[in-house]
Amino acid sequence: MRAAPFFVSFLLAAQWTPEMALQVKNVGSVVPSPDGTLVLWTETRALVDPEKSEMSTQIMLGKSDGSSRFALTGESRNAASPQWAGDGKSVYFKVKNQLFRIPVDGGESELLLDWKGNLGGIAPSPDGKQVAFTGSEERPDDEKAKKEKRDWKVIDANPENHALWLIPTEGAALRKAKKLVGPERHITEIDWSPDSKFLAYQHTTRPEADYWPKSDISEVEVETGTVKVLANSNAAEQNPLYSTDGRYIAFTKSVDPPRWAGEERIALLTRSSGETRLLPVTFDSQPALAGWAGNRVLFRESKHTRSVLYAIPVDGPASVVYEPSSGAFTTAAANTKGTHIGLARQAPAEPPEAFVLATTGGEPKQVSRTNVQVPKSLIAQTKVVEWKAKDGKTVEGLLTLPAGYEPGKRYPMILSIHGGPAGVFNETFIGTLASVYPTAALAAKGYVVLRPNPRGSSGYGRDFRFANVKDWGGGDYEDLMAGVDKVIADGIADPDRLGVMGWSYGGYMTSWIVTQTRRFKGAVVGAGVTDLWSFTGTADIPGFLPDYFGGEPWDNNLDTYRKHSAMFHIKGVTTATLVLHGENDLRVPITQGQEFYRALKRQGVTTKMVTYPRMPHGPTEPKFMLDIANRQIEWMERYVR
Repeated sequence: MRAAPFFVSFLLAAQWTPEMALQVKNVGSVVPSPDGTLVLWTETRALVDPEKSEMSTQIMLGKSDGSSRFALTGESRNAASPQWAGDGKSVYFKVKNQLFRIPVDGGESELLLDWKGNLGGIAPSPDGKQVAFTGSEERPDDEKAKKEKRDWKVIDANPENHALWLIPTEGAALRKAKKLVGPERHITEIDWSPDSKFLAYQHTTRPEADYWPKSDISEVEVETGTVKVLANSNAAEQNPLYSTDGRYIAFTKSVDPPRWAGEERIALLTRSSGETRLLPVTFDSQPALAGWAGNRVLFRESKHTRSVLYAIPVDGPASVVYEPSSGAFTTAAANTKGTHIGLARQAPAEPPEAFVLATTGGEPKQVSRTNVQVPKSLIAQTKVVEWKAKDGKTVEGLLTLPAGYEPGKRYPMILSIHGGPAGVFNETFIGTLASVYPTAALAAKGYVVLRPNPRGSSGYGRDFRFANVKDWGGGDYEDLMAGVDKVIADGIADPDRLGVMGWSYGGYMTSWIVTQTRRFKGAVVGAGVTDLWSFTGTADIPGFLPDYFGGEPWDNNLDTYRKHSAMFHIKGVTTATLVLHGENDLRVPITQGQEFYRALKRQGVTTKMVTYPRMPHGPTEPKFMLDIANRQIEWMERYVR
């Protein structure tokens, strides 16, 4: 693989490249101040030099009218989780396992806590007197055992559960933390009551990803430490949020039993009576709570290829607060008074920026200028397309045309498949490497890129999302092939020059596709599930596939797992296949990629496998992101072009 410079100047560029994508900053954690006049947001960029490859985040502060902005923290600090103080005069944030406070009107940051352990979420109290946080304590014996070669591990023993802690905001330079609850259970999301007397918190039995179905909600009285269980049914109850007047607690509640494909409703607890009731079903049955505005709960959901901000009152159906005419927003958070909400918004040709919106509605105001230097003219056109599936279902997708597209001319095409399977391709910026799909760079090379949302995807309602249960590689595969046929029938794609790529479930579908058809010349399997039984026995989510396929593989279900596994159909594959996998992937262990690669190689199929040290389920280091993008493009150039 030819070495390339890490960065290419936007000013000198003639076409979009992965190196340019690495210069795009991500925007997150957009939070308005309590009075709505100021806004916090984070900007994350790649730091790359010959000996460095990391992402760095800094906190920005701006006025809500967009008139001014400045960096609250330096780029080198890698600050995270900004939270407003109750009076809006200072900001709390984390740097690894340290907690800081910084005044917004100027001055140096103050170190409040140097935590010897793992620091989780933080939440300043509304009265400004203390900060709650979740965290696990340091285990000093671990290092000693390692030195003495006694560092064996008993699987599932001694989980590092996060307890709930408090520290005062005033006093000594470094505050002493007081344990309030735990760590008998693992505590995650926390929220203060408006009077600062109570904390509601989400907890489960263990910290591992497979235990989310056991999530419950409790409340602790800060002064006495008295704990009251608020929700502990067989459903998964998550993300408690007090109303601005303290009368209610809203949270999400799954169906019973919880389903991995996702089916939740907003629940409302009346604190005076303890009564809990479910609010009306939402469009996609996957509401992500964003805060309160008076007697309305704010939440966001995917709706087809876009995202929508809704408000649902305590006594009626949901209504739209903001629905973009194009694009999507990836985060949404209301201020403590419920008057304003912060959004991180983007579109296929619009890189991420921070916006603020009044919760009464209207158009959001851009407050950041994070990516104004990005040359949008180099980003190819993306449009929403739809087609009919084999069984008559309507399926949507995003079609990115090649740069300089000429109607009537056929182009090589890449079928790009999202993860999940309950993921969704939203109308987000295509010139980023964070998604592992180099869409803008492929379009610049002259490819048309189809990104379908087949059955099983989010954004199209509960029934569509559950339509591939017990049927991976069935109806979803037909949806994908019908989309390819649609673009060919429209005279855009060349049927003799087709490539396919995907990551995670997208990697599963890619491995499945090359075992079912020979129409694709090149394929890239990224962190793909290739053997459903061995995946279930090695992944950190062993409950995932038994939920999708109706039982464990050994419960008269083995034939089903085999039937839907690419490894049991791999004989006769002809597609040139590149396999990419992280060596530290707990979600889809590297053995999944190795099984597939070895079987291809032993049959003489053109193949290559590249592994990435330290990498979990997706790339977190910029040089890995860049290598993955360039390898995918070069593979398609060699075998599809």
